[in-house]
Amino acid sequence: MDHFSSSRLMDEIAATSRNKAALSIAGMLLKGFLSGALFAYATAFAFTVSEGLPAGVATLVSAAVFPAGSAIIVLLGLELATGNFAVLPFGLARGSNRRGAVVRNWSWVYLANFLGSVFVGGLLTFALTKGFTESAGALGARIVAVAEAKTLAYQHAGASGWFTALVSGVLCNWMVALGTVLGLGSTSSIGKVTAVWLPISMFFGLGLEHSVVNMFVVPTAIALGADIGVGQWLWWNQLPVTVGNLIGGVVLTGLLLHFGHPAAAPDAEPAVLAEETL
Repeated sequence: MDHFSSSRLMDEIAATSRNKAALSIAGMLLKGFLSGALFAYATAFAFTVSEGLPAGVATLVSAAVFPAGSAIIVLLGLELATGNFAVLPFGLARGSNRRGAVVRNWSWVYLANFLGSVFVGGLLTFALTKGFTESAGALGARIVAVAEAKTLAYQHAGASGWFTALVSGVLCNWMVALGTVLGLGSTSSIGKVTAVWLPISMFFGLGLEHSVVNMFVVPTAIALGADIGVGQWLWWNQLPVTVGNLIGGVVLTGLLLHFGHPAAAPDAEPAVLAEETL
């Protein structure tokens, strides 16, 4: 009953874009830090609950639980760079903010997401290894295996692997950005959570590449002893995935919604309805 019409949703996106562009640096850092931390928690939780299950069941279970992090982010009004890749350009196209404000938000929020992700990753590494005195167990092994698949596999494929990571990032953030946008289309908590859950579960279940998830997975794996260098992570995963996430958010979500739902002129007259038949 509280679902917004598409025209009202477009207004909400534009208003949200203005608000995000006006955030202070401290606000972006604090809200972005929390978002990175929540994505790290959600990823570790999804890995844990799906461990040991048959492949298809494991995929379904992990995809069902991972969106909890995104739902909390939306309910708390936090800052996630990949969602902002769509919301801020939408406002820019609508005349709600300026290019400088868009880049400013992206830069600080991306940094804050990274800080939150590696903070939780560092604490989790300490907890899993009991202060680096034991092996990290099943969860640690899973994180290392996923990280190696996200870096070394692309490196082995060469240039085609680099562009595969980029395309996977495009496909991923098309869904993640849609989740961010759909979360603005309701006033109730259950409405927001349900709307966010649908596209986020699809991206995670398909194993696509998300830059903020990878800020947790790969550095944590390196801390756990994975045979991955920082340069390998940045070149073969973080850079192409971030570029892909940017394309998916800006082009396939923000700008598609803007051009698909043109803003009405301020002085536009309401459309004249056909005469009713009595």
